[in-house]
Amino acid sequence: MKKIISCTLFFIFSLVFAFNVSSQDTFSIVAIDPVTGEVGSAGASCVTDCTILTDVHPGWGVVHTQASWLQANYNYAKSLMNLHLPPQQILDSLIAHDAQNNPTLRQYGIIDLVNGGRTAAYTGTNCTNWKGHIIGATYTIQGNILLGSQILDSMQARFNRTQGSLAQKLMAALQGAKVIGADTRCAARNTSSQSAFIRVARTSDTLGVLKLDLKVLNAAVSHDPIDSLQVLFNGWMTGVYGYSDIVPEKTILFQNYPNPFNPSTNFKFNLKDNGFVSLKVYDLLGKEVATVINSDLKAGTYDMKWEPNRLASGVYYFRLSTDDFSDTKRMVIIK
Repeated sequence: MKKIISCTLFFIFSLVFAFNVSSQDTFSIVAIDPVTGEVGSAGASCVTDCTILTDVHPGWGVVHTQASWLQANYNYAKSLMNLHLPPQQILDSLIAHDAQNNPTLRQYGIIDLVNGGRTAAYTGTNCTNWKGHIIGATYTIQGNILLGSQILDSMQARFNRTQGSLAQKLMAALQGAKVIGADTRCAARNTSSQSAFIRVARTSDTLGVLKLDLKVLNAAVSHDPIDSLQVLFNGWMTGVYGYSDIVPEKTILFQNYPNPFNPSTNFKFNLKDNGFVSLKVYDLLGKEVATVINSDLKAGTYDMKWEPNRLASGVYYFRLSTDDFSDTKRMVIIK
């Protein structure tokens, strides 16, 4: 495979040699949902239109190219993602074949869906401080020219503790970075950044049409683009943009309680019509580890006790699905 990359490198670079250069400095996150197969990204920066850094591949993964951004490096990263190479191999090749032979100025975050999520991230030593990245099981978070490490730490905390869909978790992560001067160049604007975006793709999406694709390209001075993006996101969530992640009236998933739990938990939901219901449990790699319900149920309210006798302590996901609805939430088992 390395020989193939080397042979195609000069051809690829010949197509993109007339690259554009901009100081693309930002905070961003790439992430997956190993249960639903969704992939997504979100980010913000003190420049206009920071969406140039994000490249979402439905059914596969996401790559972010940022810090002293080059079109050539972006295009090369896209070509390697199209080959479905492992994130670490893509990262190694990006570093080895930087368009200006200076990868120390770049920053990358890469993730795919293989085996519940493979990740890789890189922060060049010559990126402007504060700079750094965080790698999790289903995400990478990266940024440079930041107020400090607390920006990425807050993004990680918001992402991990938010219940709900991948889209909701990504939006929460961005809110975690909404601090005046998060990108230090925007301190004078009294905002965290100047532009922001959030994108999520289902496995059935195409490159041109994603489940969620919202952006604020150039917020006015003293108007934080993350606030403006939140308004757009709320509209999308309630169906203004033709799609909604809000639970429809037919099925309402209330909660599982207690959570964390030991030795049992209760699943409570309301089914307004007769129909098929599936309630399954998955580990962090997206592997199904238990089936709680998998049958036709009559309309009504259900509050059922479940004991995960054979599951080890740890973090799991449970997913409720009906004919026209599905929702995934996180739970913690402590034994």
